[in-house]
Amino acid sequence: SIQLAVSDPDRVLGIVAIAPGVPLIAPPLPHKQAAFETIHELLDSDEGWNKFNYHYMRRDYRGFLEFFFDELLPEPHSTKQLEDAVAYGLDGRVETMLLEDSDPVATTREEVEAMCRRVRCPVLVIHGDRDQCQSIERGRALAELTGGRLVQLAGSGHLPMARHPVSVNRLIREFAGAEPSAPPAVPRHGRPRALLVSSPIGLGHAWRDVAIARELRRLVPGLRVEWLAQPPLTTLLEACGETVHPASAELAPEAIHIDAESGPHQLHAFNMLRRLDEILIANFMVFDDLVRQEHFDVWIADEGWEIDHFLHENPELKTSPYVWMSDFVGYLPMPSGGEREAFLTADYNAEMIEHVERNPGLRDLSLFIGDPEDVVRRRFGPSLPFIPTWTKAHFKFAGYVLPFDPHDLADTAALRRELGYDPSRRLVVATVGGSAVGVHLLHRIVEAFRLLQADIPEAELLLVCGPRIDPREFPPVDGMRVAGYVHDLSRTLACCDLAVVQGGMSTTMELVANRRPFIYIPLRDHFEQNIHVANRLRRYGAPPPTRYKDATPERLADQMRERLGSTAAYKPVEAGGALRAAQLIAPVIGGR
Repeated sequence: SIQLAVSDPDRVLGIVAIAPGVPLIAPPLPHKQAAFETIHELLDSDEGWNKFNYHYMRRDYRGFLEFFFDELLPEPHSTKQLEDAVAYGLDGRVETMLLEDSDPVATTREEVEAMCRRVRCPVLVIHGDRDQCQSIERGRALAELTGGRLVQLAGSGHLPMARHPVSVNRLIREFAGAEPSAPPAVPRHGRPRALLVSSPIGLGHAWRDVAIARELRRLVPGLRVEWLAQPPLTTLLEACGETVHPASAELAPEAIHIDAESGPHQLHAFNMLRRLDEILIANFMVFDDLVRQEHFDVWIADEGWEIDHFLHENPELKTSPYVWMSDFVGYLPMPSGGEREAFLTADYNAEMIEHVERNPGLRDLSLFIGDPEDVVRRRFGPSLPFIPTWTKAHFKFAGYVLPFDPHDLADTAALRRELGYDPSRRLVVATVGGSAVGVHLLHRIVEAFRLLQADIPEAELLLVCGPRIDPREFPPVDGMRVAGYVHDLSRTLACCDLAVVQGGMSTTMELVANRRPFIYIPLRDHFEQNIHVANRLRRYGAPPPTRYKDATPERLADQMRERLGSTAAYKPVEAGGALRAAQLIAPVIGGR
């Protein structure tokens, strides 16, 4: 980049040099200098920086990459960045790595320095003070020689763009002259504003958030709630008459990533969230741009993972009261993941705990959507706190939030007539949520329904595909209706004779609240559905989950026969959760 800025200055507007390795302008780090001196020798030991050796690299290229990038990432909790860096290294060949530099443009320190002094464009140097690859003296020398600016990142290693992406993004944005204006100090026109970020992983989050927003507007006169949201949530929000902020159009799509991560009724939720990292940082930067340009009296994030994580990583960015909401606490390993997954989930939990303990006032309110008894009775990991004890110390409890009052839906016959269903026929509803991962289960349910009709010919099936599954994928079947997105599905579920569902918390808890018989099949490897949701449903007396491998059409048909018309004796779900949540949030708005 320096050579180009010198040879073709009209083509270079500026240089952002992250952990630059410009040679000769400062001595190499001692451990690298020692490794370079023996890099071609056959050594007696492969310990430490002896791995920086051509013989070892040829023998164990992965081992070299794992060591090297571990040295370059001294920050704790860098497991994902390390995995990515090793994977990128393995995309190339060790022979390419071992190629010698040839025909250097400058061969002496004086020549290199002279070339750096000829740079006329602005230069920004970003360098971590724990860089084990390039000494910070090289970054400092480059800034001095070019007349540039050096930003030293405390505690950062060689890969700050991976480990401190918000800081680096903001520095690049400022350097490029694209820094957004600061928000006004007070709300425009004096009307309070709330920015609500709702996770698009499941439509249930949005329904409960709509219920809370409606209660908030009753409690806070003039409150304007605006949503930073993406499909499929925007479909629901627009149908509810909610205001989706125009900045939402800039969000990177999580739903496409979720679908790409899924298999036949399988979504490894923890791995999916880890691999969502690039999308999450992109979406946090959208949030950061928005709140720097516009004032909000409160930020509310319902499992908005990027908001909570990067605010704790960059607490100086908080400029408004902040509320965090979730219906579970703690990543938990699935047995199929073995020791590696147990280690990774514990590491992620430890990072979250450290975030909260290090910045105890960053969350003005942490709200658990449920009761203390709903918290899974496990530890966050070896030597980490007991999840219920830690959650009680750091969260307020709103009880479960329903988007309706069960008493309003108690007359099932009237609901059937209103919705166009024959009260004399047995109504089965199948639904798999807002993503496309449930398509394989829907096909099994259709086959099970064919078998059910042999014994109960008057049964009818409503197959709800949701916003991301094409209803045309399912051939016609007598007695079956196929629908895409059904806006007020809770009303139909409230009057069905049986529901067959994927196993998400919102749908199953609505069925419990309305005392409807149901069969739920959690996604394989989905820790929340298999552990957190199953734990809560067990507390309410719901039936145990059916594993997907056992949910053959024949087995599903048998379960449907057994449960159709059965009596559901669940523990009652206390109403008023949305109001209790709003009552806890309202005092936070604008520091009320």
